[in-house]
Amino acid sequence: MITNSDSPLRVLLLGGTSEAASLAHRLANDRSVAATLSLAGRTANPAASPLPVRVGGFGGADGLSAYLTREDIDLLIDATHPFAANISRNAIAAAAAARIPLLAVERPPWTPVNGDDWTEYDSIEAAIAGLPSTPQNVFSGLGRQAIPALSGAPQHRYVIRVVDASEPPANLSHATIIAARGPFRVEDDIALFTRHGIRHVLAKNAGGNATYSKIEAARQLGIKVHMVRRPAIGSRPTVTSVEEALAWIETHRHRRSARGV
Repeated sequence: MITNSDSPLRVLLLGGTSEAASLAHRLANDRSVAATLSLAGRTANPAASPLPVRVGGFGGADGLSAYLTREDIDLLIDATHPFAANISRNAIAAAAAARIPLLAVERPPWTPVNGDDWTEYDSIEAAIAGLPSTPQNVFSGLGRQAIPALSGAPQHRYVIRVVDASEPPANLSHATIIAARGPFRVEDDIALFTRHGIRHVLAKNAGGNATYSKIEAARQLGIKVHMVRRPAIGSRPTVTSVEEALAWIETHRHRRSARGV
């Protein structure tokens, strides 16, 4: 007789980060787990994944809860970007409604060190408003979705780095868009900032190593950083590493085996 304890744990992994990609590769080789990677679809050409991938939203917390129930998901892991606040809040509500365990994989935020010149803000709009009123050479690491907000200060000469190539809005006549995917190197960002005469950096406190190069480059060049704080998400179980997430999955697998259900 085959029981549920003999079948793989069904895991939904909300991804879009390097941690999610690493976790996906680890889970793909684990026969005790049947995982699906869910991507929001904001990147035109996401990196290939060894897991089955679904792309697009769920229709809010209710839609995600319905999916979890319909697909008989055992565990929900939120490894989305620290600024993907809506999906993370939806994950909290959906996991509670579907009565399944939730874990967030949340990389630690960056903290300023000796030599950094940071001003921190609670929103992208506030960080842009914090730039000088006179025209400046500004590097934006805020992402593609923040480009419309830059139009609130069109006098600046922006260098905007995004994953997918696009054209800047017409009123940002002096903007340059660079399409590139991290991880980035400090020496390359130093060269980029020097070539464009960058004096201000706009950044979100994403944490991790993939895009930290712009922060270190700014430190070495004495450039001002306008840092956007992370949004508040809500209370949820959280780990900071892939290894901890794997241990959490294994704990739940053992619990189910012990129950024999």
